[in-house]
Amino acid sequence: MVRGARQSQQPRSRLAPRLTGTVEKLPRKRKSRTEFALKETMSSGGAEDDIPQGERKTVTDFCYLLDKSKQLFNGLRDLPQYGQKQWQSYFGRTFDVYTKLWKFQQQHRQVLDNRYGLKRWQIGEIASKIGQLYYHYYLRTSETSYLNEAFSFYSAIRQRSYYSQVNKEDRPELVVKKLRYYARFIVVCLLLNKMDVVKDLVKELSDEIEDYTHRFNTEDQVEWNLVLQEVAAFIEADPVMVLNDDNTIVITSNRLTETGAPLLEQGMIVGQLSLADALIIGNCNNQVKFSELTVDMFRMLQALEREPMNLASQMNKPGIQESADKPTRRENPHKYLLYKPTFSQLYTFLAASFKELPANSVLLIYLSATGVFPTGRSDGEGPYDFGGVLTNSNRDIINGDAIHKRNQSHKEMHCLHPGDLYPFTRKPLFIIVDSSNSVAYKNFTNLFGQPLVCLLSPTAYPKALQDQSQRGSLFTLFLNNPLMAFLFVSGLSSMRRGLWEKCQEYLRKINRDIAQLLTHSRSIDQAFLQFFGDEFLRLLLTRFVFCSATMRMHKAFRETRNYPESYPQLPRDETVENPHLQKHILELASILDVRNIFFENPMDDY
Repeated sequence: MVRGARQSQQPRSRLAPRLTGTVEKLPRKRKSRTEFALKETMSSGGAEDDIPQGERKTVTDFCYLLDKSKQLFNGLRDLPQYGQKQWQSYFGRTFDVYTKLWKFQQQHRQVLDNRYGLKRWQIGEIASKIGQLYYHYYLRTSETSYLNEAFSFYSAIRQRSYYSQVNKEDRPELVVKKLRYYARFIVVCLLLNKMDVVKDLVKELSDEIEDYTHRFNTEDQVEWNLVLQEVAAFIEADPVMVLNDDNTIVITSNRLTETGAPLLEQGMIVGQLSLADALIIGNCNNQVKFSELTVDMFRMLQALEREPMNLASQMNKPGIQESADKPTRRENPHKYLLYKPTFSQLYTFLAASFKELPANSVLLIYLSATGVFPTGRSDGEGPYDFGGVLTNSNRDIINGDAIHKRNQSHKEMHCLHPGDLYPFTRKPLFIIVDSSNSVAYKNFTNLFGQPLVCLLSPTAYPKALQDQSQRGSLFTLFLNNPLMAFLFVSGLSSMRRGLWEKCQEYLRKINRDIAQLLTHSRSIDQAFLQFFGDEFLRLLLTRFVFCSATMRMHKAFRETRNYPESYPQLPRDETVENPHLQKHILELASILDVRNIFFENPMDDY
């Protein structure tokens, strides 16, 4: 993930790992003194001449692999963060060296213990680096299976207590290594929805931080406590709990499954475009986040991924594969995660994605950002006259919403205007804007005749729901987990697992019917159907229609600004206001015993 310029409006910890495309830049360590330590350790067991040549070579080979692995690992941070090809060979070499190092220390553990003085925390450091490699390979490829591999190494460190002796040494830098390991492990568990493990890790991390700050007079106590606060808020962001009969929480996943997207009817003619690249951009003020991943970004990230598979069943190791070794299932779209980027950063990544977009492919842009509104009067109605969404700058946000401008006759420069996206409409473009000024993108113009769709959030919500904005946007929640969003607007905060599964099954039926409404419509813009061949985009479109129909029927959503919109506009009578769909929504409300909060015949109330 790329992060923009300095933030003055929201504190953040620099200790939590960053979701970047490269390895996070940790403080520089002193130059390795392996050779000196080696001589001291070898000589401590007796005269150096008495050590067998084979054992001497074992230690020398280990030191070489250890230094080489550190050199390659540190070089990862210098790789470009954008572009999908330049980094693969370097990652492959780094994986090879760490694989050799890991196997070498396993095969020669006794010699390394006796002659090198290998400590368990050093083994833990090697395992942690391998976990980081798998995690960053996931970020580079969007292949969720690599998260399982990162989890395996991080979990082994914990199970084998590799860092258990660190606290007995009077070296605060070793304790920081342990704390950072916990923070990285938590990120991977969050992405894998292993919330039970996350809660255990948070408790352990809290104890470790307390011990660390008690033993050492450190200046980073506040920042480590902020890490704890961020992750605690993050795991509590979901507004509804699903409970087993024993009141334990059910962990639900919102990644795409085999039966997740509605199937296309046989003979249905839709476009053959596929989603290849996605930019997920988060720049909302004060929204809950952890490791530079806001709740909205986290939810959209999962909406664009398939459920992880066992990596061993797909491939032997990361890197370029031969065609025969590739998994049979379609890959996830490649993603860039941009947390509070500047305009230049955002445009750089957009251009890189645009350049590398394959033929017959789609670029998706997701914007979760504070709205920037035009100030003063404008005589025109061009693509720079309606404002847009915030990009990062060094200037403070005024009252969380508006941006102060020196001259009101000028356009705001720290803003992504609709016109800024015009050059990229030369290729198929799918845009989602979740913002208080999303309607700025309603006045889009398709200059080049390529498929173009914009899904736009409501610009305001009923007062009863506004206080929840820090825990993520309702619109994005509908796109990620429509049933949870439906429960939330229905005033429900918990549900039994059996009822949840019954409602999920009914919601799948609603999605199938929405898909038929869209494909059978005679007046729908063809752009929607051109995107409908892709599973991810098809699911987003059906969820968007469900979201819009629900809000139009809900008694609390009575203002036009409370409803999502789209460009091009959907034919309302055939989609979001279709009587057949409205009947389905009322039936779902009846299952939940909340039918009274929806209009029985919404059209009579307009």
